[in-house]
Amino acid sequence: MIFFVVLSAALAAASLVYLVYALVKPEKF
Repeated sequence: MIFFVVLSAALAAASLVYLVYALVKPEKF
């Protein structure tokens, strides 16, 4: 269960970072 929580948290953090990067650097996409 701990592994699942850590994995889901990492996935959420990665998606958040990707979203922020996409908003800050739109010319890269």
